[in-house]
Amino acid sequence: MKNLLLILAFIFVSVVAFAQQEEYQKRVYVSPENDTLRYRELTPEKILPNEKYPLVLFLHGAGERGSDNEAQLRHGGNMFTNPVNREKYPAFVIFPQCPQTDSWAPRNRSAASGEDPFNSNPPMSKALSLVKKVLDEAIKKYPVDENRIYIAGLSMGGMGTFDMLCRYPNLFAAAIPICGGVNIERLGKIKTGTDIRIYHGDADTVVPVTYSREAYKVLKQNGVNVEYIEYPGVNHDSWTPAFNEDDFMAWLFGQRK
Repeated sequence: MKNLLLILAFIFVSVVAFAQQEEYQKRVYVSPENDTLRYRELTPEKILPNEKYPLVLFLHGAGERGSDNEAQLRHGGNMFTNPVNREKYPAFVIFPQCPQTDSWAPRNRSAASGEDPFNSNPPMSKALSLVKKVLDEAIKKYPVDENRIYIAGLSMGGMGTFDMLCRYPNLFAAAIPICGGVNIERLGKIKTGTDIRIYHGDADTVVPVTYSREAYKVLKQNGVNVEYIEYPGVNHDSWTPAFNEDDFMAWLFGQRK
């Protein structure tokens, strides 16, 4: 009986997850150079005439790379399909999927101790350049409030969030890099009005917490409106407590340029 209940519970959770996933429409972008980016797109349940809506770009971590156009929704996808959140925060939401052989923002994992693992002037990865094209298309195609464009990402996606912020410091109203990292010299050169919240676990064994601590310090020194939330004893899944913060969604959708 106990095993049956466990099986039924698993089926229920799977069905709910599948239903939430299917609310995101599958999309494929093919560039003029014939490069492909798969992504999922969520639109407001009701789009009213003469109304503009926020847009959220969410960048997944390295473990969700691939070509199934599904894995990128694994962490964070259901926040935006939650019926309460969807009613309270109607928005366009884009979850691109990075190909297995690419990265949002490369990191030199073999960097020597004390050496910055991030390039101070990196070329934009092919995957991230395609993301920017998808974002530009969405802004043109939909009634997007250009004062309320947001970006968030975790792990590799947190690095991609910092990378996009460095390249387009005036594009986003808010940015949430979770357990990410960036070249500090590069970050220190930008002038941005973007409101930023950084999250990291202090026991992270995959992406050192020093990356976020240093990013916070340099942004703060430059007068950027930045907050840093660190979770004691949390390893490389700081997105879990971050997503469970009472004001995660309210803070994100409360920012505007």
